[in-house]
Amino acid sequence: MNAYQTLLPAGSHWSLVMRSGTALTLTDIEGGANVGMLFYNPENLLERYNAPDTLKCQHTFRLTAGHCLYSDMGRIFCGIEEDSFGWHESVCGTLNAEQTAARFGASDYQQARNLRHQNGYDSFLVELAKYGLGQRDMASSLNLFARVRADDNGTLQLEQQGAPGAQVRLRFAMDTLVMLHTCPHPLNASSEYPRQPVQLALDAQRAPLPEICLAREENQRGLRNNALYQLQGEI
Repeated sequence: MNAYQTLLPAGSHWSLVMRSGTALTLTDIEGGANVGMLFYNPENLLERYNAPDTLKCQHTFRLTAGHCLYSDMGRIFCGIEEDSFGWHESVCGTLNAEQTAARFGASDYQQARNLRHQNGYDSFLVELAKYGLGQRDMASSLNLFARVRADDNGTLQLEQQGAPGAQVRLRFAMDTLVMLHTCPHPLNASSEYPRQPVQLALDAQRAPLPEICLAREENQRGLRNNALYQLQGEI
C-alpha cells in the first residue's frame, strides 16, 4: 500500500529521504516524461551516486530491472526492482539554463509563472541547497525513461522518451536522500518545452532487494558493503 502519492508537473523538482527497505515507484502518465535523479547518503552527504561505477561494475550502458545504483563508496543505494520501460541512461547529464533557453526559448517566472522553462541543473541546485549542498556537490545524474543509443560515429541519440503508463520501481538498500526533477532530457530534440507529468508513489512497507538485483556477483559484493556500513552504525 502506498504511504504517499503525488503528481509532479513537468519542470518540477523534489527530494526526500527514503529509508532502507522502502520503495519508490515513478510512472510516466502520458508518455514522453523525463526524470533526472541524484542520490546521497543522508548520514554522510559526501557519499553520492556514482554513474561510472554503476555502469562498469554491471557491464552495461542501459539500466533496467535487476540493476543496482551505486554510491562512490561501493555501496548500493537502491535496485531497480521492476521496470516496464526497459531503458534508463546515466551518461547524458542534464540541461542548464543557457542550454534550455537555446533549445526551447527564454521563459522566466515573471513572464510565464509556473509554465516557465525550468532546467534540470538549477532544479538540482535548489534541492541541494535544502541540505547545505551546492555546485561542487553535483554529480552525474540518472535519467529515467530515456532510451539512448550511439550511432556509428559515437554520437548519442535519444531514440525514445518515455511511454504512456511506463513504470519503474526502486527498492532502497540503505537510507538514501533522493533528489529528482522532471525537466527535459538533454537530447530532447523537440522545439516545444515538454509538459508530461510524473506520478510518484512511496511504499513504506520494507523489503530486501529482490533476487533479480542480486544475480550478479558484483551486486552481492555491493550489498555486503552495505551490511558492513550498517554494522558500524550499530557498534
